[in-house]
Amino acid sequence: MARNATNRLLQKARKSKKDEFYTQLIDIERELKYYKEHFRGKVVYCNTDDPIHSNFYKYFAFNFKELGLKKLIASCYKEQKFDLFNQGGLGKGYYYEYTGSKRENPVPDLSDVVYFEGDGDFRSRESVELLKKSDVVVTNPPFSLFREYIAQLINYDKKFLLIANINALTYKEIFKLIKENKLWLGINFGRGISGFIVPEHYELYGTEARIDKAGNRIVSPNSALWLTNLDNFKRHEDIVLTKRYYGNEQNYPKYDNFDAINVDRTKDIPLDYEGYMGVPITFLHKFNPQQFEIVRFRKGNDGKDLSINGKYTYFRVIIKRKKIGTI
Repeated sequence: MARNATNRLLQKARKSKKDEFYTQLIDIERELKYYKEHFRGKVVYCNTDDPIHSNFYKYFAFNFKELGLKKLIASCYKEQKFDLFNQGGLGKGYYYEYTGSKRENPVPDLSDVVYFEGDGDFRSRESVELLKKSDVVVTNPPFSLFREYIAQLINYDKKFLLIANINALTYKEIFKLIKENKLWLGINFGRGISGFIVPEHYELYGTEARIDKAGNRIVSPNSALWLTNLDNFKRHEDIVLTKRYYGNEQNYPKYDNFDAINVDRTKDIPLDYEGYMGVPITFLHKFNPQQFEIVRFRKGNDGKDLSINGKYTYFRVIIKRKKIGTI
């Protein structure tokens, strides 16, 4: 119940376009340690990150030499004078470019940054010019603008690693990219992401909500994930299959409107079934494109949601095995 309350909070934030959820450094470190080879010699752009406060910026600045970066750029929407969540200021965004020089401050202050002519929105002309100069984008983009944000990165053919909500997987634009093997999930998922810093006016919902030693207010929705087009080891690991379909057909009912069996849990995917299967959307966290093919999402042949005995199921991904081993 507490988790549902937290998810409702996130939905409310999305609808009101108040996407003030800031990523903790520990969660950034847990994920980015798997991608270090992708950053060497590259320009990294954190284009929704205040360079004075952002933990994404701090991670790259403090690990600049170890990662072998060419340049680090961070930009933010509007000026935030006093703290991470202040909406006042001059109404202008700003950015900072760091090359690791001793003359530059790893973490700048307001006297070091460069002000945009406009508000610094990631879609603005000035921000797009910085995007064009970059190789890899790493950030926690606005939830309410996630479709548009991803579309921009794809349009400019950029590599990226982003925090997202699991609901993003249900967007047809995002699912299409996953199906086409242009986008996949990162390593950490759900409880593997410990929580987000929120401002004072957000109620601390959930049993895992807390205030840390630094006074930061933390909520843990357990519904966050990483989305990327940077290769990682996890997407090459086969799911170990131990269950059988034949002899247990009653556990795998067929859909009314598509020729596929329903599989309620990823771990229950049968090793001896070669036809189409409907699996939970969380399957995508373990998806190996060499082991399975993604066929479609959610809809049957009649264009309606998949159903069993006249009742609609939860969102399902229709898959088919590529590798048929010894059974």
